Amino acid sequence: MPERYSAEKVDASILGEPITFPFSGKTASNRFMKAPMTERLCSWSNIDPRNRGVPDDRYINLYKKWGEGQIGCIISGNIIVDYENLEAAGNPILAEDHDGRLQKFKEVAKAAKAHGSLLVGQISHAGRQVQDTIQPHPVSASDVQLKETMGMSFAKPTPLTEDGIKDIVNKFATTAELMHKAGFDGIQLHGAHGYLIAQFLANTTNKRTDKYGGSLQNRSRIIFEIIDEIKRRITDPSFILSIKLNSVEFQSGGFETSECAALCQSLEAAGVDFIDLSGGTYEELAFEHKRESTKKREAFFLEFADEIRPLLKKTIIYVTGGFRTVPAMVHAVSSGSCHGIGLGRPLTAEPFLCRDILSGSVNACLNNKLPSDMGMQIVGAGSQITEIAAGKEPFDSSDEKVVGRFLEECGKAFAAMAEQKEMTAGFPVFEYGGVTGGQVPGYAAAEVANN
Repeated sequence: MPERYSAEKVDASILGEPITFPFSGKTASNRFMKAPMTERLCSWSNIDPRNRGVPDDRYINLYKKWGEGQIGCIISGNIIVDYENLEAAGNPILAEDHDGRLQKFKEVAKAAKAHGSLLVGQISHAGRQVQDTIQPHPVSASDVQLKETMGMSFAKPTPLTEDGIKDIVNKFATTAELMHKAGFDGIQLHGAHGYLIAQFLANTTNKRTDKYGGSLQNRSRIIFEIIDEIKRRITDPSFILSIKLNSVEFQSGGFETSECAALCQSLEAAGVDFIDLSGGTYEELAFEHKRESTKKREAFFLEFADEIRPLLKKTIIYVTGGFRTVPAMVHAVSSGSCHGIGLGRPLTAEPFLCRDILSGSVNACLNNKLPSDMGMQIVGAGSQITEIAAGKEPFDSSDEKVVGRFLEECGKAFAAMAEQKEMTAGFPVFEYGGVTGGQVPGYAAAEVANN
């Protein structure tokens, strides 16, 4: 029997209330948002970059499953604006339609929206935060190199010229335009977790002295140029504009909550429908409790949302990270800290979790027994994503025996990957035998997904 976090029974009806976005007029059927997470299920080529990033049937099936889960608003994992500045091999890429890939994205949108969910595509450029095996010549706001972390190494970036920034703005707008054609309800700019937009926002990575550096107005200029170009190209007033931001970076000189609050007010003035508040970077991960005061409220960034939401009159605030029980979700909304609840890893363990919460059949998420190390959390969630995409049940991360065997086989899979001469895409995937009489499922390590 799966083990859940302990929680009292409360009325969850407030979570089922719809949210109407103030500028597009689109309505999410409830307060749940599926947070963007890397899927790494799309095509990959070490030879021809233009063959990368095409969704396959697994990717479509993944979003079909989440669409069946009564999630008000589904945010895709990062969809990259070109072929070489990726978060990871296997990312979806929508830079052009030279190979008919737009049709695949149309199928994704149709599958995700079939049961009433909104689908918003997250648009991203990795900047300096791309592995050097993918991009040996990255660009960024400045030439501040990212140190090796989580087994990944990164090349020193070249500062973007003003013409280079204009090119980036056009790439974001082109991807947004293609998403609109594909039937997505809107886009989310990825301005958090150390990716390119966040590199412009943070003083730690933006050392520029031109109009894109120095003041917050200058450091955020690229965001508003992207928004303006998207609006110029997409005249549909019902197309959602949103952004994911760090409410705090937890490092000296990083993007601070006071700056985030000021930026959010400017984003509201620019017609941004919703802001998804998160935090942290590769250098200072924030997917855990940094303060004792946040543990009782569960969400990692709720205290920062408390400072930001009262300043906004229209724009919707979602908070992602840390929610594990219905009482905490209900309190976050009823107390006015946020409008909506972002869920990530809980929805890789249970794609129908939101549906089950709204029906009253569950009161908390599964108790995640994977190691707290973020690298293993990402691998575990990624493996569950790959299983859901293949039409299987995700492995039970609340069962210590199952997790133990998963970690064993993970070690073998990573050892095999280390022997490979070329980069491959995807997460380790495992086949599970039946469970009888308390027996631990049998795992047979399958090949790493390699498109």
